[in-house]
Amino acid sequence: MIVARRILYTRHARQRMILRGISEREVNDALRKGIKRTQDGKIVVSYMYFEVVYVVRGEDVWVITVQFRW
Repeated sequence: MIVARRILYTRHARQRMILRGISEREVNDALRKGIKRTQDGKIVVSYMYFEVVYVVRGEDVWVITVQFRW
């Protein structure tokens, strides 16, 4: 669970969220409730119909991309 961290989004992540119709609220829910795994030094969280790829840098969570689950 991510607690009291600032969630930041790369430009790529914002573009993918718009393209796929996924809101910040849904991403926040995914970060709190989703199933997490690591992949290539990043954290991938699966939630509902999409996945969020992110890294933790200090106190910040950087969302790298948001993609549909296949």
